[in-house]
Parts: sequence; C-alpha cells; structure tokens
Amino acid sequence: RQRQISDTMRPPARGGRGGRGFGGRSDGGGRGGRGFGGRSDGGGRGGRGGRTPRGRGRGGGGRGGPGMKGGSKVVVVPHKHDGVFIAKAKEDALCTKNMVAGESVYGEKRVSVQNEDGTKVEYRVWNPFRSKLAAAVLGGVDNIWIAPGARVLYLGAASGTTVSHVSDIVGPTGLVYAVEFSHRSGRDLVNMAKKRTNVIPIIEDARHPAKYRMLVGMVDVIFSDVAQPDQVYLS
Repeated sequence: RQRQISDTMRPPARGGRGGRGFGGRSDGGGRGGRGFGGRSDGGGRGGRGGRTPRGRGRGGGGRGGPGMKGGSKVVVVPHKHDGVFIAKAKEDALCTKNMVAGESVYGEKRVSVQNEDGTKVEYRVWNPFRSKLAAAVLGGVDNIWIAPGARVLYLGAASGTTVSHVSDIVGPTGLVYAVEFSHRSGRDLVNMAKKRTNVIPIIEDARHPAKYRMLVGMVDVIFSDVAQPDQVYLS
C-alpha cells in the first residue's frame, strides 16, 4: 500500500530527449533531437538542426516568410476600384500593379502574370493588416476616391507602406504628396520615393500646412492617417 501511494504522488515523467535521425523530429513533450529538420512538434523546445548537404540546418520554430499559398497558376482580375486588383489563387489577395517592376517596398509578395502577347505584368500583394486603406477596400467601402491619374495629398505617410500602393494606383500620370513628421520614418519614405517618380516626400508636421503649402499643388484627394485626436480638422 505504501508503494501504491508513493507512485500516485510521484510527478509525471518528462519526455526524454529525441534521438538522432534524418527528420530530427520529437513528437513528445521533450526536447527535439538532432537531425536534418531540427523540428519539434510537441510541447518541448525545438532541437538543433543537423548537418545538411548545404551546411548546418536551422532549428525548429522559424517564422514563415510572406507569400500566397497555392500553386503557380494565378489569375489577376480588376477590382471595382480602378487601379486595384484581386489575385485569384488558392487564397485570393488584394494587389496593385507594381510601378517599379522587380522591386518590393516592405518585403511583400509579388505576382507576375504573362499576357497573351508574351509581355509580363507584375503585381504587389496589398496586406490589409498593414494598411488601413486596404482594409477599407476589403471591407467594402463604396469609394476610395483614389484612381489612376489622381493627385493625392497623403497626411501621415510613415515609412511609405500604403503610400507605395497609392503610387501604384495613381500610376505615372498621377502624383502623391506624402507628408510625414517623424525623421526616422521619413528616411524610409525618402528612400522609397527615389524609385517612384510620382511620390513627393515632405518631412513636416501635417498639423501646420502653412509650412509646406508652397510644395503642394492642387489635389483631388486628401487622405489623413495622423495619429492625433484632432486629425479630422487637418483637412
């Protein structure tokens, strides 16, 4: 009886260390073993990656890069808003036509589609979790007032994530005046504008338009994304 009581009070045994192998995989709660994959599916910690033909493998738990799931066959169709498109694959994605082919701005996925005449058109996936304007489009907003050829005053441009897609939408005949107060974000904005001729970066306080009014001409749209309580009065 004493032996039975001591067995019930004993804490549960921890999972042992995974063994060596090609998968390097541990399905228990213990530490993943050494191997080519270095992957741990249990509650424990991922083991060290083993030696691979290309060098040392990486451990488990790595973060996946941006991209669309699905095969290589992607069909791009126009959205109801001019200049915005939908890439139809295994998972549909909002996108804009890349004004600077071959270049990404913030590591976004690019989709290349070949036309019937053999030419290729590149599109950039527009992430709604990083852009309020993209979220509004997916939410079914009636009109964004930003279209090819439009002149846009963008207040609160930050590092230029959404501004780059607005640049794609308005195209080479349009213009984007991007105003940002932070000098740190302004550096990224200026670097982005170096490759996009339709973006004019302005490092100034959006709450004081008199300081930069001599740089801005007549515009068709004012988009305000300023994190201030009085941003509604800026326009």
